[in-house]
Amino acid sequence: MHPSLSDLTRTFARIGVLSFGGPAAQIALMHRVLVDDRKWLTEKDYLSALSFCMLLPGPEAMQLATWAGWRLHGTLGGLIAGGLFVLPGAVVVLALSMAYAAWGEVPLMQALFLGVQAAVIAIVVQALIRVARKALHGVAAHAIAVLAFLGLFALNLPFPVIILAAGVWGLVTAAPGTAPLPQVTAPRTAQTLALWLGVWLVPLAALWAMGGILFDIGWFFSKLAVVTFGGAYAVLAWMTQEVVAVQGWLTTEQMMAGLGLAETTPGPLILVTEFVGFMAGYGAGGWGLGLAAAVVTLWMTFVPCFLWIFVAAPYLARITADPRLAGAMQAIMAAVVGVIANLSLWFAVTLLFRTTGITRIGPLHLLTADLSSLDLMALGLSGLSALLLIGLHRPIWLVLAVSCAASVAVSAL
Repeated sequence: MHPSLSDLTRTFARIGVLSFGGPAAQIALMHRVLVDDRKWLTEKDYLSALSFCMLLPGPEAMQLATWAGWRLHGTLGGLIAGGLFVLPGAVVVLALSMAYAAWGEVPLMQALFLGVQAAVIAIVVQALIRVARKALHGVAAHAIAVLAFLGLFALNLPFPVIILAAGVWGLVTAAPGTAPLPQVTAPRTAQTLALWLGVWLVPLAALWAMGGILFDIGWFFSKLAVVTFGGAYAVLAWMTQEVVAVQGWLTTEQMMAGLGLAETTPGPLILVTEFVGFMAGYGAGGWGLGLAAAVVTLWMTFVPCFLWIFVAAPYLARITADPRLAGAMQAIMAAVVGVIANLSLWFAVTLLFRTTGITRIGPLHLLTADLSSLDLMALGLSGLSALLLIGLHRPIWLVLAVSCAASVAVSAL
């Protein structure tokens, strides 16, 4: 059954507004609507497409929505479905970013955002536990996770190197398949690739010709779009390091606040990049540049998602049947566990201790903290958030609300 374009638009507008709770909840929501209720897609096609999207860089739920729209109404359907999946959250994140820029230094807002940051530690730890349960099966997967953690935390290796090394290892060590792979013919693939590379990169070239921070932002998020395997948490550590320590666009506390804000909105969590782009532009040139930077960030983050889907979707059956690609993805997901563990430690140390630094011992770059600078309020709020989220399995929005309320109450006292 193929819906009309207006039915598809209304359905994905509703999905976009209701897509809270991260990728697992979003994927379940789309399954219920598209497979169970509307019966526009079969169970087999939906699960095959989900496996396919998990092999791609970028937010898998948004790409799954784009694939569903493409399957039902071609390129226009993909644009509508993917765009409506992102747009509601992008509008909300932009509004929250502007509010943060305007009132973030007010004592009440600082107390609220301390509560957000404390909850973020628990949220990231929960993500670590969930990904580890799914990805770590066998000695090799555990070894990859440990090596990925040490490569980031102790050796300061670039995130793309970690992901590339894991993918190559999984590719070369996977057992070859015995069944013949489906054959495909896609004469329009080159045209589609050229078109969407142009849509993605021509604006970046224009920004390069203009110079300034907008090109720096566009270039950074273009690189990020290529290596965002394993979800937003996987790249947050690298993004935090780049925008805080290298570029100086934000502080670690601002990054944590942005992640907390993105957790409360519909759409993919990678919308935290919009917050980063807006704050970078705002800090460099005020409101106008902040808005322009937010648009550039969204373009460079999500246009590649359409490129991956429209170019690779005709090859879905072959891609999902190739055991070598499956092996590469399994190794990458194991590495993502180590990446998220590094992110958890980075956030926790930065929030809980007022004085931190980097200690260099030969090739080692170790994050250290002055134990006497422990922030007991932040520690208590983080413990409360962990109890609610991980111990009692309360929803994220409730954990954020309780942590913020507790922070405001203690600050007032």
